[in-house]
Amino acid sequence: MAELTKYLTVINLKCYDKIICVQAKRWENPVPPATLHAFAGSLDAVGAKKGVIITTSYFTRKAVEFAEKIEKRIILIDGSRLAKLMVEFGVGVSPVAHYDVYRIDNDFFEEV
Repeated sequence: MAELTKYLTVINLKCYDKIICVQAKRWENPVPPATLHAFAGSLDAVGAKKGVIITTSYFTRKAVEFAEKIEKRIILIDGSRLAKLMVEFGVGVSPVAHYDVYRIDNDFFEEV
């Protein structure tokens, strides 16, 4: 179920009878604590204790500190971590080149 507003899209996922909210945005500036405050409020509104915020940017230090100190579990995925996850799971990426690295097999030459 997705809840759409002008400024916020929250996807509520049911997993083992738990609600997990996910918010993903393409922020150009660092994500401030106010965004996490609003998201935490969205969690309360649907009765969720866990959520994930994904950004193409990064979170300010104060936003990270806020996420660490509140009772709710909010996982923060910034642009760098998002890119690593996309490559790891092959989502939205395609390989451009592949390189093989070789080493000398000394055992081969000892048998000759």
